[in-house]
Amino acid sequence: MTRGRTKGLLAAGLIATLAAGGSIGLAQAPEGSGPPRADAASAAEAPAPGAARIVLPPSTPAGAHALEAADVDAWLDGYMPFALHSKDIAGAVVTVVKDGQIVAARGYGYADIVKRTPVDPATTLFRPGSVSKLVTWTAVMQQVEAGKIDLDADVNTYLDFTIPPRNGQPITMQQIMTHTAGFEEAMKDLITDRQDGLIPLGTYLKRWTPTRIFDAGTTPAYSNWATSLAGYVVERTSGMSFDAYVEAHIFRPLDMTTASFRQPLPANLKPLVATGYPRASQDAQPFEVVIPAPAGSLSASGLDMAKFMIAHLENGRGLLRPQTAAMMHDSPLAKVNPASLVPPLNRMELGFFETNINGRDVIAHLGDTNNFHTSLHLFRKEGVGFYVSFNSAGKEGGAHTVRQQLFQDFADRYFPALAPASAKKVDASTAAAHARMISGLWDSSRRGHSNFVDILNLFDQTEVGVDKDGGLRVPALTSPGGGVETWDEVEPFVWHERGGHDRLAAQVVDGRVVRWSFDLVAPFTVFDRVSVWRSSAWLLPAIYASLAILLLTFLSWPVSAFARWRFGAPLKVEGKARTAYRATRLGALLTLAAAGGWTAFIISAFSNLSVLSAASDGLLWFLKGASGLAFVGMVVVAVWNAALTWRDGRGWLARSWSGLVVLAALVPLYVALVFHLLVPSVMY
Repeated sequence: MTRGRTKGLLAAGLIATLAAGGSIGLAQAPEGSGPPRADAASAAEAPAPGAARIVLPPSTPAGAHALEAADVDAWLDGYMPFALHSKDIAGAVVTVVKDGQIVAARGYGYADIVKRTPVDPATTLFRPGSVSKLVTWTAVMQQVEAGKIDLDADVNTYLDFTIPPRNGQPITMQQIMTHTAGFEEAMKDLITDRQDGLIPLGTYLKRWTPTRIFDAGTTPAYSNWATSLAGYVVERTSGMSFDAYVEAHIFRPLDMTTASFRQPLPANLKPLVATGYPRASQDAQPFEVVIPAPAGSLSASGLDMAKFMIAHLENGRGLLRPQTAAMMHDSPLAKVNPASLVPPLNRMELGFFETNINGRDVIAHLGDTNNFHTSLHLFRKEGVGFYVSFNSAGKEGGAHTVRQQLFQDFADRYFPALAPASAKKVDASTAAAHARMISGLWDSSRRGHSNFVDILNLFDQTEVGVDKDGGLRVPALTSPGGGVETWDEVEPFVWHERGGHDRLAAQVVDGRVVRWSFDLVAPFTVFDRVSVWRSSAWLLPAIYASLAILLLTFLSWPVSAFARWRFGAPLKVEGKARTAYRATRLGALLTLAAAGGWTAFIISAFSNLSVLSAASDGLLWFLKGASGLAFVGMVVVAVWNAALTWRDGRGWLARSWSGLVVLAALVPLYVALVFHLLVPSVMY
């Protein structure tokens, strides 16, 4: 669902790269590239309420283009076809609203490639992923208005099961809405291709509660599970199913006739949904069933999302009282605990998060399924909403790059900075010192921890270092072209992306950098230092060396056996020593097989999230049991073999190698224990 910009294995499944800076070139679509783009006027005979075009006054900031239909349409028509074709994306929908009117509603590419069905902004349903959460949060705030939910009450007040306290503290709805409840990532049963795979919301939530790895209110850590919990609270306080509630209280009041959380879709909407593709050049994928439904199961047309944006831009019109909408959009509640913030970066509101740009106050949400990728941004003071959704990830996750760059280029075109950017920089020696202070390896706060998913955190640690000029270097943060971004320190412990919009900032406590983040993810993700005993700086070399030693140990068995057969030489060890020798070689093989099994399972699971389901429980139990026996057994036989080798007075080479094998055996067991591979549970 919402994705960050750091690289890694988790990024492949949930947090894909979102690059900032640079510019996508504009070009016409290649010849034979597909159908002409559709717009709302040609797609619907009866325009939606408020769909009239508007013409803005010519008074705009210097360098800005007037936000008029003709200009926006022409700009998008030059931008989008090239972006889709260069990134191998099947189709997209874009809607722009201002002052309660629809300025642009455009469809590009195909909703179905085989049928050559063009994207229609009025009738083609896209899957906006975690942008669905904005509907869920709106429903929560309606229940707050009705006096049925208290944002500061223990959420257990509204539940028929119990969320355990952490350090004696419960969680509140406000903390859930700001992603500071402290939950680890819940990854089992996120998305499935099975059309009958939906799990009832209550059943999904009650079967397992993710571990709270942070104290409530202290740390942004994005949580789909907690959002689904909020949807369940709405069910219990309203007495209606979540699907029925949003239909009655959000979609119907806004005349959103092509919007639904239901899975599978109602019969009248099913033919309208766009087909999802990994890439336009690859096979179509089935309708994705999002199991934590309130967190991401919405299907909606571009025009219906325009109506939703207009309602929020007009102080909640049709949905919320103005004071409730104001609380949601600019909430002092979101500022209560300064420990959860990294000033001056973007922060969470109540459900929305900031994507401020060019000095403009912008609130937003991003969203992703496997195949659909979306962003929604509201320029609050300008009364402008911007929405884009793609039905393919595209080449190298190109949809994520395009959606972020499209938003930035839209802002630069129509809402450039009101004042020139400051050219000030921290002096070079201070900047170099501060870069050294933040250097090291860092863990994302959005992570699984209490289960086997924790192993991803070994391979996904974010490196921060110093570049050749003494400045800050974060290799995982790259530009759309793939180059590592350059960061200039503009004030103490605040860096600005050179030539771009993003900022990076660090928290300093007692002269030590303890936490940092960057604008795009700061509202819901921060980075904390990796503990020494979990650091990939020494663990990854140790793992690779261990596996190499175990592989050589096993291979020495058949090689030496062949040599003895070829030259008629006897094996020089007898009795227990011979048994230990052979057991060590067999243990090395089993350990390598267990490591290979985990690697294959994790690559498969995070290439296709449908693997992360109850269907894999049997395989997961087998992996845990077999690898536990292999890792523990290898340590036992390696120690036994080494003891006999040293006691028998064999040569220095044999004794040294037996000692190395003991160390090599300890490493997989250490990693399995520290990163929770062997926890006796299949809940994650």
